[in-house]
Amino acid sequence: MSQRMMQLFQRYDTAIWIRIAGSLMVTVTNFMIRPFLVFYLYDKMDGSILLPMLIVGLQPLTGLVMGLWGGELADKYGRKPVMIASLALNMLAMTGFAFAESVWMFAAMAILNGIGHSMFGPAANAQIADVVPEDRRAEVFAALHTAFNVGAAVGPLLGLYVFNREPQLVFALSALGFALFLLLVLLKLPETLPKEARGAQTSGKPAKQPLLQMNWREHRTLLWMTLFMVPVGMLYAQVETTLPLHLRDRFSDDYKWMLAAMLSLNGAVVTLFQVFIANRTEHYATYRIVLLSFSLMVCTALGYGFAPTLALLIVSEVLFSIGEMLIGPHMQKAVSMIAPADMRGRYFSIYSMNWQVSRGLGPVLFGSIYEISNGQTAFAIIALFLVAAGIAQYTLIRRLQTAPKRTVQAEVQPAPVAAAAE
Repeated sequence: MSQRMMQLFQRYDTAIWIRIAGSLMVTVTNFMIRPFLVFYLYDKMDGSILLPMLIVGLQPLTGLVMGLWGGELADKYGRKPVMIASLALNMLAMTGFAFAESVWMFAAMAILNGIGHSMFGPAANAQIADVVPEDRRAEVFAALHTAFNVGAAVGPLLGLYVFNREPQLVFALSALGFALFLLLVLLKLPETLPKEARGAQTSGKPAKQPLLQMNWREHRTLLWMTLFMVPVGMLYAQVETTLPLHLRDRFSDDYKWMLAAMLSLNGAVVTLFQVFIANRTEHYATYRIVLLSFSLMVCTALGYGFAPTLALLIVSEVLFSIGEMLIGPHMQKAVSMIAPADMRGRYFSIYSMNWQVSRGLGPVLFGSIYEISNGQTAFAIIALFLVAAGIAQYTLIRRLQTAPKRTVQAEVQPAPVAAAAE
């Protein structure tokens, strides 16, 4: 048994294990907060629907801008400094939420949290691409996703208990989790920025163009991949915003328990099966995985909107879990494979925009639809978006994977003139 455990620990780089341990620390409290934050804000703001949606949307909208700069900073100064700064901002934001009373204070903390959250992902994902061979990246992304979903399995039920008694305690525990993760990164995490990238910073070569001045046509494949993932993020965003209110309208007194049960089921299923599914599908064509995943997400959206019983909602949640386990690691792997070595942070920054856009605009857009019509209309529209985006993403990735290699490389690598300018 000890030998098997030793082999498991040796399988991954130290940086990966630190990420896994840190994710476990912060996601439990994050998932204690996320399902019930909209109810907390709803009560604080005297029953307003749009104000909580706007505050929830401020975090990703802020991250939409800062995430771009976070990836650029990670490519320039290293992964570790950016991760440290982002964790510190998240810790401060959670501390602020514990004491906030006014709309403006909640909005300020949401913005601060958005800055920290959006900077962490691109740097951390670029670090994985730095240290993990290409043929094992889907497995590593899946392992991290598993750690993330341990929190998703445990957090909602704990949050249901604590939020009904002392909601400020949840924010304080979340701040503590970020503080511990920050110390772990500060003391134990090695810097993984590739040597050639470090050399470019110190050799006197002209600096890269700022990200916002890049020639976007040279990276259009990444931009399309990012755009087509927006409806998936919108479905995720509704789980924390309109879905709780929709369940309240359809199922009366049981809605909080039902929401916690659904989210905990999702976390448990992903925790148990994510690595297994990633290993079994590692060598499958990504475009086939994408098509299946989007199909499952369409079924989930319709189930959320129209399921008349808890049993059918549970079926919808299982379908969502399977789709989530398939699409997340494989899309991250696809991005890592088309990213030039010295632009991995930027590529993951750009790709992460799909979450920022969908989680920023989704609550406001579908919150408005919910207020004007109902939850069924909102989820039906999301299902239509998923159908269109799934077909487009499948077509794009299939073309990439079946095209001659030199064609794909020419499409994603910087043009000679741009390279000379760098």
